[in-house]
Amino acid sequence: MTAPYRIVAVSGSLHEPSKTTALLRAITDAVAERADAEIQLIELTEIGPSLAGALRRDQLPAHIEEQLVAIEQADLLIVGSPVYRASFTGLFKHLFDFIGQYELVGKPVLLAATGGGERHALMIEHQLRPLFAFFQALTLPLGVYASNTDFDGYRVASDVLEARIALAADRALPLVGYAATRTVDALV
Repeated sequence: MTAPYRIVAVSGSLHEPSKTTALLRAITDAVAERADAEIQLIELTEIGPSLAGALRRDQLPAHIEEQLVAIEQADLLIVGSPVYRASFTGLFKHLFDFIGQYELVGKPVLLAATGGGERHALMIEHQLRPLFAFFQALTLPLGVYASNTDFDGYRVASDVLEARIALAADRALPLVGYAATRTVDALV
């Protein structure tokens, strides 16, 4: 039997409850329905205060270092942020500033975002995708965007969004399996 996939989801939301976090939970649930997976959710609402004053990784507390290692060792990253001033949140970027430049090479990354309306959906393409291209990560072609109308409170309530989540999970898993068999040296 093979080990379960290590799936790490990172919510860039600065609020709790959060539609972004709810979206990430729905995506991780969809992945877990399709494959044996250990899911870890990292929420900036919990770890953000410990990040705020640090300028270097060695200045971070041990519990944040553990989160960074989990991100770097994940078989699949699922990352999401609310659209904030046409981009992701600053603290989300600050978290990824501590990730080693070559630690995400070839790692599958499923991109997600939430916003007030449909016109914010391109944030995935214009902000998130370039960030993970810097790391040479394998950003999955299909991102998942949700607007306020896709939720009932903090629960996904749109059939169209649920179908997109299912499609993203279906398309992610073959790449996770492939990437898990590769070594970083072969990808750099």
